[in-house]
Amino acid sequence: MSLLVNGVSKRFYDKARGEFYGCKEISFAVNPGEVYGLLGPNGAGKTTTLRVVSTIYSPTAGGASINGVDIVRSPQAARKMLGFLSSTSGLYERLTAREILTYFGRLCDMPEDVLNKRIESLIDALEFRSYADTRVAKLSQGTRQKVSIARSIIHDPLLMILDEPSTGLDVLAAYAMHEFVRQERADGKCILLSTHTMSEAEKLCDRIGIISEGRLLASGTIDELKELTGKANLEDVFVHLVRNAAQAAVT
Repeated sequence: MSLLVNGVSKRFYDKARGEFYGCKEISFAVNPGEVYGLLGPNGAGKTTTLRVVSTIYSPTAGGASINGVDIVRSPQAARKMLGFLSSTSGLYERLTAREILTYFGRLCDMPEDVLNKRIESLIDALEFRSYADTRVAKLSQGTRQKVSIARSIIHDPLLMILDEPSTGLDVLAAYAMHEFVRQERADGKCILLSTHTMSEAEKLCDRIGIISEGRLLASGTIDELKELTGKANLEDVFVHLVRNAAQAAVT
């Protein structure tokens, strides 16, 4: 299982801004057993890129393939191989966490015995057993986020796409989520995530793509990015690349 993203662009139009690109000519690859992070400021194009890869948006140009399956030509086949945690994932507030996982697992045609084992595994891995049978309306934001993560990957996809997965999580909850991502990587999953948090990128990502104004500025391991920019830490690398790109855009 691998993800190949080749020259993806997505163009939008609105009355206030006119025509603009959410992302433009984005290319990268994610290998099995690897976490690839898109690191960028708010509005950089991270979420747009993830939504194209997950088939929510159709690309204006370029494309991507998941294990050789073209996301544009065969979107339904591609969706079966991926799980997408959106920054706006909705949950049914009158259902319990367990009921939500059961519902979405059945939508994926999972056999009941497999589904039940998967639910128990996710409840333990993401540490929300105490709230598994509590209605979502009564859950904290952090626990809701855990349930959202579990819901998005209930079918045990080979490609996990996570859009800022630590949003709303406290330190302990974020730690549990990070451990879960590491275990999924160790199990050979292909993981693509977006974040604007330097520490999260350093902890989780094997390689990082730095994105700003819809463009991928650089991609590589942290050491490779440090060597490219001559900077000593990831934060300095990030600021250097983003500021240089912004200056180049106005000259």
